Amino acid sequence: MSDQHANNPLHGITLQMILERLVAHYGWRELYSHIEIRCFYNDPTISSSLKFLRKTPWARTKVEELYLAMIKEKS
Repeated sequence: MSDQHANNPLHGITLQMILERLVAHYGWRELYSHIEIRCFYNDPTISSSLKFLRKTPWARTKVEELYLAMIKEKS
């Protein structure tokens, strides 16, 4: 692994993997309570959420930040 990616905990992890891990840890309702995105509340699915997150940089950033906080909390 290069030095550039050595300290990046998101390196090699896809957005789908992040979302699946967050849903497994929090569930959709609690995930919505952390990040108020309608696709997490109204008939949530991984595929619909991924479509939204890929088109919406601010939402993706919030999801990545919550994931980083979750893995920090676990360690």
